[in-house]
Amino acid sequence: MKYLHTMVRVSDLEKSLDFYCKKLGLKEIQRREIEQGRFTLVFLAVEGDEDAQVELTYNWDPEEYDEGRNFGHLAYAVDDIYATCQQLMDAGVTINRPPRDGRMAFIRSPDNISIELLQSGQTLEPEEPWSSMANSGTW
Repeated sequence: MKYLHTMVRVSDLEKSLDFYCKKLGLKEIQRREIEQGRFTLVFLAVEGDEDAQVELTYNWDPEEYDEGRNFGHLAYAVDDIYATCQQLMDAGVTINRPPRDGRMAFIRSPDNISIELLQSGQTLEPEEPWSSMANSGTW
């Protein structure tokens, strides 16, 4: 398993970039505009430590965040998302967002912290029971 990023939701992308980049000293690594989902993702990291990133998520439709709602999730890359999810299920962990696409799943910690699991390397071919498994709760 490899640590990837921590996601935080931001209400003003420009103010947040000013804080994280100009004041805190992080640099922008990648930016993605997701029109269909109506959000922007901006990945930041410390110079020389680009593997440990902060993902700023800016939702285009205004939303007020209380303390906690703005924190999104921890993210880890795994070698085999299906095997990892099966191992977690066998240990009693609920898979809140199954890896239907062979690439991404979400679980929650006992304290309800969302954890995103991402397939390392190439996306796996969709397979059962994952491809037809419904979401459970929120993530």
